[in-house]
Amino acid sequence: MSIKYIKPTLLDIQDMQELVRPEVEEGIILPRSDDEIATNIRSYFLAKEEDKLVGFTALHIHSPNLAEIRSLIVDKNYRGRGIGKALVREAVKEAKKLKVKKLFTLTYQKEFFEKEGFKEIAKESLPEHKIWADCIKCKHFPICNEIALIKEL
Repeated sequence: MSIKYIKPTLLDIQDMQELVRPEVEEGIILPRSDDEIATNIRSYFLAKEEDKLVGFTALHIHSPNLAEIRSLIVDKNYRGRGIGKALVREAVKEAKKLKVKKLFTLTYQKEFFEKEGFKEIAKESLPEHKIWADCIKCKHFPICNEIALIKEL
C-alpha cells in the first residue's frame, strides 16, 4: 500500500487529534484545539494510507519572510519509512511557492531536520510573537530544551 500526501478537510480534525494525543500528553507537541486546527486547516499536510491517517504537519506563516514547520507527527507504527521527511518536503515546497525566505522549527529531533538542510540557531533569535503566542502554552515553559533550526529558502 502506498502513502498519499494530501491537504486535509475539516472532517480530518478528529483523526488528527487522535494521532497527536500521545505526543501532546508527553509535552512533545503543543496542544491545538479543534477550533485552532479548523482555523488553520489550509496550513496542514496529511499522510494517509488508504483512509488511515498516518502523519501530518503544518506550515505556519509568521510574517512575509518567516514560516514554521510545526506539529510534525507520524504514527509510531509507520516511523522509519520516510513519511516525516516527505511531509517536511511538502511543507518546504509550499513555502517556496509562497516565496517564504526562511523556514524554522522547534524540535527535539535535531538530526532529522539537519538532514533536510536546517541549521541550528539560538532560540532567542526567533520572533517574540512566536515565543509568547505558542511557547507559553507548553507544559515545559519557560524551561525548554527544544532546539531551534532554520532553513534559508
